[in-house]
Amino acid sequence: MEKVRLGIIGIGNMGSSHASRITAGNVPGMEVAAVADRRESRRLWAKENLPENVRIFEEGSELIASGTCDAVLIATPHYQHPVLAKDAFEHGLHVMCEKPAGVYTKQAREMNEAAAAHPELVFGMMFNQRTNHVYRKMKEIVDGGEYGAIKRVNWIITDWYRTQAYYNSGGWRATWEGEGGGVLLNQCPHNLDLLQWICGLPVKVQAFCHNGKWHDIEVEDDVTAYLEFENGATGVFVTTTGDAPGTNRFEITLERAKLVCEHNELSFYVLDQSERAYCYSATEGFKKPDGKFVTLETDGENPQHDGVLRAFAGRILNGTPLVAGGEEGIRGLMLSNAMHLSSWLGHPVTLPIDEDLFLEKLNEHRAASKAKTDVVETTFSTEGSYGSEKK
Repeated sequence: MEKVRLGIIGIGNMGSSHASRITAGNVPGMEVAAVADRRESRRLWAKENLPENVRIFEEGSELIASGTCDAVLIATPHYQHPVLAKDAFEHGLHVMCEKPAGVYTKQAREMNEAAAAHPELVFGMMFNQRTNHVYRKMKEIVDGGEYGAIKRVNWIITDWYRTQAYYNSGGWRATWEGEGGGVLLNQCPHNLDLLQWICGLPVKVQAFCHNGKWHDIEVEDDVTAYLEFENGATGVFVTTTGDAPGTNRFEITLERAKLVCEHNELSFYVLDQSERAYCYSATEGFKKPDGKFVTLETDGENPQHDGVLRAFAGRILNGTPLVAGGEEGIRGLMLSNAMHLSSWLGHPVTLPIDEDLFLEKLNEHRAASKAKTDVVETTFSTEGSYGSEKK
């Protein structure tokens, strides 16, 4: 195989963007062989904008069974990610899945089990923010251990601003039945993945998810969550789609340093000695330990989606590493599920969560969502049928 023949299922905002970049030659080891979308307007876009030899399907299942592809990229609404991935694995296709891995961890776990049953196939997750040199440097410092254990994590990510027009743009958007959640499931999967990738998963979560606080929607658009980690470290995660101009500030306090990422720039303050040692050896009551800002060097690379797809093609063709294995998608999803469940129950929850209880509560919200309207473009079940748009 010289090039990976890729089929893209769902050519809304993200799917069409992937198709355009690949056909422009941004991913040398890959070509678009087919696309699928239920919306006629999106199929028309593909006919007018993609090469003539790209086959166009209405159903993702038809594309998967067509034999035209070596791999698929799934960019449909969230409930359908595991459904289509499992179908692709059964047909011997490699899979790249857009975030999130699914809506609930029980569903994602089944997808991971299907992938594990086909070790010859490559399974990747579109966590393109992991390619950012700033976040990679943060992970390198934390994992290295030179500056001690994490004491505190704070991420305020409130620059996900969205208008009511955005939410009105698709009938499936911002509904429990169509999308399965709000800002946590649509905008924040990258942030939640980075948080767990760099800092590890917390062991306890208490969250307050406010549904339709700033918009006329039924899912959460404002969240504040408190986190506890296994070593006793604590954290706060704050997000919304209702703030302008908003903030994106990610802080990690270590025993001997502090990392701050803001405006895609990284500052690093290093203490002369561990705060824990200084606290019990200092003779003055108010003096902080001495330290200084240290300049960090990174490779400056930030290839984003192209980097993920190049790595995906490289893994299939040459066995080189992925940016993120598909099985890792369940971890950030576990964190968002924990936040939802904690808010629904009104008390802290421990991780891993009770997956059956989460699905029970989610289905209660889905039933209420269905009852609110008699007109739903696509009906989703646990197995599901897929729609066409993405973020």
